[in-house]
Amino acid sequence: MKKYENTNFNINNVGEVVELKGWVQKKRNLGGLIFIDLRDRSGIIQLVIRPESDIYEMASSLKSEYVIWAKGKIVERESKNEKIATGAIEVEVSELEIINTAKEIPFEISDDTTALEDTRLKYRYLDLRRPSLQHNLMVRSKVTLIARNYLSKLGFVEVETPILCKSTPEGARDYLVPSRISKGHFYALPQSPQIYKQLLMIGGMEKYFQIARCFRDEDLRADRQPEFTQIDIEMSFAEEEDIWQVTEGLMREIFKEIKGVELEKFTRLTYNECIDRFGSDKPDTRFEMELQDITEIFHHTEFQIFKDVIDKKGVIRAIVAKNTASKYSRKDIDKLTEFVKIYQAKALAFLKYKDQEWSGSIAKVLSDEEKEHLKTRLGIEEEDTIFIIADTRNIASTALGALRLKLGHELGLVDHDKYNFLWVTDFPMFEYSEEEERYVAAHHPFTSPNKEDIDKLLTDKENCYSRAYDLVLNGYELLSGSVRIHEEELQEKVFEAIGMTHEEAKRKFGFFLDAFQYGAPPHCGVGIGLERLIMILVDTDNIRDVVAFPKTASATCLMSEAPNQVDKKQLDELGIEVKKSVKEDL
Repeated sequence: MKKYENTNFNINNVGEVVELKGWVQKKRNLGGLIFIDLRDRSGIIQLVIRPESDIYEMASSLKSEYVIWAKGKIVERESKNEKIATGAIEVEVSELEIINTAKEIPFEISDDTTALEDTRLKYRYLDLRRPSLQHNLMVRSKVTLIARNYLSKLGFVEVETPILCKSTPEGARDYLVPSRISKGHFYALPQSPQIYKQLLMIGGMEKYFQIARCFRDEDLRADRQPEFTQIDIEMSFAEEEDIWQVTEGLMREIFKEIKGVELEKFTRLTYNECIDRFGSDKPDTRFEMELQDITEIFHHTEFQIFKDVIDKKGVIRAIVAKNTASKYSRKDIDKLTEFVKIYQAKALAFLKYKDQEWSGSIAKVLSDEEKEHLKTRLGIEEEDTIFIIADTRNIASTALGALRLKLGHELGLVDHDKYNFLWVTDFPMFEYSEEEERYVAAHHPFTSPNKEDIDKLLTDKENCYSRAYDLVLNGYELLSGSVRIHEEELQEKVFEAIGMTHEEAKRKFGFFLDAFQYGAPPHCGVGIGLERLIMILVDTDNIRDVVAFPKTASATCLMSEAPNQVDKKQLDELGIEVKKSVKEDL
């Protein structure tokens, strides 16, 4: 007698007596015969109970999501179902036991359920029974196992780093944990194991990895959760090429095993090339429609708006939507104009070339010579539309890049069967924070500047570039990494560049800086976003689909009702008093 998962059986098992356990997906009574779709993690198998059976009455009482045990003989089905793996067989049940009953469920356990996401999150333990979510979690498990095996074979050692650590607020907001023993003091949950993995390199581990839990108190979106996991990797005596080779090998292993895909060459572009060509530092390169700089065409223009932008050292950039002149009405383009305003663009100009004639919002204000230059420069053909934004380099690139992505999906230009990996390199070392009125680290303050830019750290921050890199896949930032600083003097110089005094640096990172005095090796690493990787592998754009017990966009758990209020006794033990909210005061 065999005890297997449902989908382990097929036509070759006809005649065998088996035992099965699972949930009742559906019950049907057809002409006296009772058919049960029995579901377990592997899938569905059909049970049949005949009217003359001793268990017929019990089978008649079964309802959805009852947990049952069944014993019977596998037989060939008369009416086969090619939609399921076991569709050629069924089990004639001779013995039946109800292991557990179930209340009426709040939504159907199926992938085409119409239940609201909030309802499904409230009853997440039921939602997890859906085949798609079970598949996603099994893919996630398999990917972490592949990563462990691959990195272990290369000599990397898995090390757990602390979850309770010191708050070093330089980046996203920390989650704080009060200390009962040291009242008034707090731990922080790690935003990443960054400092610890660098200390492991100083500690001589040389090759480290971890499936690391990370926590960031930041605004959420479809591909972000307050707690997440990254495949964390660090190497000593290594530079960019070394860590890129390790990472590419891991990705090839994962995609071959999970998707059956042999990955093509990993492209490399600098940050500035990405911004200029795609308007994004995480471009989707599965389609073309690249940004084109057309500023030089209008250096002597009579069109005042373009003239003003050029006089203010701005740029004029364009994208060409091929064969769309008849597709987009003026109303459609008005909607696109409102879309680019989200990215601070003031306006969206457009030109259409149809029947060898120009039309559009700026057709009448451009000279024939300018139109001819546009046609040549952009390779304009019949039925093409040109979308133009004139603004600062940052706004024009970002807004047009977002429009490019939107049009790419609307026009069906994206090849969803492709996996385009792209290394983005040479990121800016700093970015200016309007809120803090100072330059802050664009990546993190432990990132090494490019060797040729070290002299710019204090004198020319805007043009200082780093040895940071991202791996982008189909428009998603899959990982961030960098070559780290390993000299105390250079680290202190970077702290100075972001406005951190020597005393402040010592207070925040004293233990880390002290370690630099004892022979720190050169090192580099990456942190791969596991959830984003799984999202792409299972083809979903919602991170909650690849997390067992996710939070909502307001960082709450509808199932457990976390975060929740705690007893006053607990607060007293911690020496904490909660301020009344405005609502409570009213």
